[in-house]
Amino acid sequence: VIVLNPAVHSWSGWRDSMPGIRPLLKLSYVLNWVSGLGIVGFHAVNLLCHAASALCVFALCRRWGNALGLDPVQVPAVALTTALLFALHPAQTEAVTYISGRSVALMALCYLGACLAYRQAASGWRRLLSPLLFAAALLTKETAWTLPFAILLTEAPRSQASWRDRLWGLRLHWAVLTPAAGAMLTMEGYRRLLLGSLAVRDPWTNLLTQVGGQFYLLTQPFLLLRMNIDPDLAVLTTVSPGLALKAAILLLVMLVGILQLRRRSWLGAGILWAFLHLLPTNSFLPRLDVANDRQLYVALIGPALILAVVLWGRLPRRAAALATLALALGLGGATAERNLDYETEVSLWQATVWESPNKARVWNNLDYAYQLAGDIPAARRAYQRALAIDPSHVKARINIDALSRMGEPR
Repeated sequence: VIVLNPAVHSWSGWRDSMPGIRPLLKLSYVLNWVSGLGIVGFHAVNLLCHAASALCVFALCRRWGNALGLDPVQVPAVALTTALLFALHPAQTEAVTYISGRSVALMALCYLGACLAYRQAASGWRRLLSPLLFAAALLTKETAWTLPFAILLTEAPRSQASWRDRLWGLRLHWAVLTPAAGAMLTMEGYRRLLLGSLAVRDPWTNLLTQVGGQFYLLTQPFLLLRMNIDPDLAVLTTVSPGLALKAAILLLVMLVGILQLRRRSWLGAGILWAFLHLLPTNSFLPRLDVANDRQLYVALIGPALILAVVLWGRLPRRAAALATLALALGLGGATAERNLDYETEVSLWQATVWESPNKARVWNNLDYAYQLAGDIPAARRAYQRALAIDPSHVKARINIDALSRMGEPR
């Protein structure tokens, strides 16, 4: 994506690769590559994107207060708590520390900036800022198409305007989205990406599989803080009792969100925000990986807002402040610990093997990390484990054969 991609190594390389997919993302890689700051520069940009997004979350929650029926006195504390939960949750590590996770982090910054700029000015050039940022988000990662629906979700629950007026108020955003959708369907790079996705599995199989994927994301990384860069999630083709139960729980939570959108707007909008932002990656359109932590990056804002409102609405002010501090410290500590896994290739895949011990790809990646680190005996043992799990695993077979040609016994 970066190191072996000449399109992001120079301005001319980027220019010659256009038109292509995610041009703004690739442009950010070029800026880093030519800056001379090396790996530090790449990490700094990701961290700045994340910090700026957290500030946007804080500002957005303050602005959403009236539309979502929050107590005006509690709005600043709720906004700060939501922003802290967003910033410090360890599930965000994959979008920040993992450099190619920038596709999510940079898109989210443009996306949240567009939400914040919406209706900041009723007329003049400033009203163009939100659709322009929306376009920037789409040029970074195509999953940003949900933005007009996110604005409707957060701005409209207590609005007296008709749906026609609400949709008309987003006319500039629809004007951005329509040609963007057309370009994505006609441009070779995007069309190849779409066709490759559809070839992974059929939509029905993917929908069944993503019931498990969404349930995994909302329970394991989000609630239980169990991070995994390569989770072992099966492709499902039939409805089992366990899958039916997961689907029922997800549908019940979604129904609560719909029913509460008017009465407790903060609860309804928070629930539906999470499902809306899992829709592009974890619903009908297939992906090679069923789920990854980074899919929670923007979706996490909704549950974080719900928890913040509950804390400051149900607890005395001092208790809520202490609970917020404890959460921030706990999540910050978990994030620091998760970042230790990213220190080296070996440590990352050792941590992943612990979470996905029966996945051949994980063992193969650990094998290769050992091989790069010069620990050939450990690499050989891990390759053998990968082949024991999946004897047809092509990469593991090639890698262990390469070790043999280097003079290492099988």
